[in-house]
Amino acid sequence: MQYDGEYILSSNSSILVKKDAITVVEGTYTMYVSVAHQQINIHKFDSPYEYVVNVPREYIQVFHHLFDQTHELEFFNFLRSHLPYVPYHYDRDNHRVDRRMYKVYALIHEFTDDESKKFIEQLPFFRPGVAAQTGSGTM
Repeated sequence: MQYDGEYILSSNSSILVKKDAITVVEGTYTMYVSVAHQQINIHKFDSPYEYVVNVPREYIQVFHHLFDQTHELEFFNFLRSHLPYVPYHYDRDNHRVDRRMYKVYALIHEFTDDESKKFIEQLPFFRPGVAAQTGSGTM
């Protein structure tokens, strides 16, 4: 398919949107991230969001991949939750979900405004060395 330059692929790469529908700042796209809903949107009013980020196009897919991996791992956690002999803090998939969330917050921190950066820096797991700890289980 060829596009005449008036349309671009949306954030989920499945639909086309007009270029003027997305705010582009110096080669970056303004996106609205919801960590709670594990979504990234191109339009402000598509869904509730917690953070506004200005990301280069190639990083949009990174957010999608991290959220997709988290969804998959959380499904395995759901299945594991029905096995009482595997404690939550020893569950490897749980640590993998946590690791994805660390990465999401690191990306948001990289591309968001100063107020959001300060908030993220106050989160307990964002302090140096905390994300590197493996806890009781192995990651």
